[in-house]
Amino acid sequence: MAATTRKKKKAAPRRKKKAGRFRFQLSIAEVAGVGVVVFCLFLWMFLLGIWAGQTILLPKDGSIANRRHTVRKQQSTQAGRHLIRPRAVKRTVHP
Repeated sequence: MAATTRKKKKAAPRRKKKAGRFRFQLSIAEVAGVGVVVFCLFLWMFLLGIWAGQTILLPKDGSIANRRHTVRKQQSTQAGRHLIRPRAVKRTVHP
């Protein structure tokens, strides 16, 4: 019997490992805690926005309201000279 020589198989090229997925492992209590914190943050931002809007639009000294009132008053007195205004008492119309 003749000895047969076997060829050595080349090693298969190594495959690169895929990066593992990042997992959060939180219990129900931890998820609830995160939910409460997020809710509080959103509530705080909402209230802060309401306060800022009220402060900007309605200042305490009423400076914007006073300015608007005086401008309208000046415009009405200037324009009132040229307008025909209706009488204060309305009369009924008889057919």
